[in-house]
Amino acid sequence: MPPRIAIPLPHSADHDYCRRALPQYEHAVEAAGGVPVPIPFDHAESAKLVSTCDAILLPGSNADVDPAKFGAAPSPHTAPADSARDALDFFLLDDAFTHRKPILGICFGLQSLNVYRGGSLIQHIPDFLPGALRSRVNHEAGRSVPVAHTVEVGANSVLARVLCGNSRPRPSSQAQPGGVFSARKFDASPEPGRTREGHGFSRAETHRKKTGASAPEGGNLVLPVNSSHHQSAEKIGSGLRVVARCPDDNIIEAVEGTDPDHFVIAVQWHPERSVDEDPASRAIFGALIKAVNQKE
Repeated sequence: MPPRIAIPLPHSADHDYCRRALPQYEHAVEAAGGVPVPIPFDHAESAKLVSTCDAILLPGSNADVDPAKFGAAPSPHTAPADSARDALDFFLLDDAFTHRKPILGICFGLQSLNVYRGGSLIQHIPDFLPGALRSRVNHEAGRSVPVAHTVEVGANSVLARVLCGNSRPRPSSQAQPGGVFSARKFDASPEPGRTREGHGFSRAETHRKKTGASAPEGGNLVLPVNSSHHQSAEKIGSGLRVVARCPDDNIIEAVEGTDPDHFVIAVQWHPERSVDEDPASRAIFGALIKAVNQKE
């Protein structure tokens, strides 16, 4: 039987947004061989449905996580919270961590996961960055362009193995205790003797065609992505580690679980928008389905 993937409705009140957004996630799950199961905001019904699901996918939202959940006052730029979506995500995460169900978070889903695990968020990226970096990357550009910027994925991460078709990259020189990248410094420059090409590092054309990502042997992967966010993870929650950053401004772009026996990956970009054209996007959803099948 195909894996059943629980997807909370993206917003409890903005039904037009839900009608636009949800089908993209459903299509991505179906294309990967899973069965999408939309989870409503009715507690009894959601509990009944979640008990039949094998994994969860936390989608994006046009709301922001309530800053009170990480002990902060709201920024003037923070969108109104959707308390029902916050509660539903936390309910699904309770179930997933209790029963060790695979977890995939996307955009708001990464932020929700990080706050659930005790982490915090940058409420508005331009306010967080020093002036010299504010104009380098428009993290919200994905609504109008197919590629907003690039991300660099640590070579010794599960996410890198997913993007490489489950090949095992060599350990990265960027690795730090507790995470793939240092929380204070991220060096995105190529290693000596290696050159950038296009959106990433030069490497064999067969690898580029297969995954959409590029990297030198033993180095980090560089991936062009579509993103539409103005917030990002700040302090990382318990049991998570940083595995990707934007090389232009150091903003966190992906986290994953530290438990090797529990599949937990969250990305700040939107792979659901490009599954029909982009092998790397398909690989992310395929990995969620594979994690369910390997668990059984």
